[in-house]
Amino acid sequence: MGLLDILLGRTKPVGADLDRLFALPSAAVTLEAAAGFTPTGQGAVCFATVEGAAFEQSHREVQALLDADSDRDGPPVELRQDDYGYSWLVSRRSPDQLPALVNDLHAVNSQMEVNGFGPQLLCSLAGFEDRSGRRLALVYLYKRGTFYPFAPLPDGTERRDNPLELQVRAALFDDLRLEPDLGRWFPVWGAPGL
Repeated sequence: MGLLDILLGRTKPVGADLDRLFALPSAAVTLEAAAGFTPTGQGAVCFATVEGAAFEQSHREVQALLDADSDRDGPPVELRQDDYGYSWLVSRRSPDQLPALVNDLHAVNSQMEVNGFGPQLLCSLAGFEDRSGRRLALVYLYKRGTFYPFAPLPDGTERRDNPLELQVRAALFDDLRLEPDLGRWFPVWGAPGL
């Protein structure tokens, strides 16, 4: 950043630091102790859909890379599109394999970046639930390099459990780089992996 940028009040946007995803397993321990939420074994990477052969080739490479994992149990990695037109690459592991799920999310993001599709990456999430069936996602904003909790109410309406989100933010303050601007805590309604 130069002197002119400083004088005009321009700042550089925070860049993605995909290695921050590796903090999720230790944050999960804190989350279970503080709020009773455990991993579901499901996670997903969201990206803006792009047409073209290069993007299709990149998607096939990512899917082949993750499907080649011999430790994977259950269905292979799957590509889905949501009601808003965004694509989600969904990975499923057993709930006790959160580090492997984080590796999957990191691999998808990294491969998309390497192939030149970093600008299309939006977010990644890992799903959690408590004994009463409440769901929660820890969402990583790719362009901000930060996390935030997203907790939809279990009644099926598109409403959020704001007190729970704030409780999780307080519990994970020392574990994850959390997004300070609550206006950027975007809802991810119907996100696969949640």
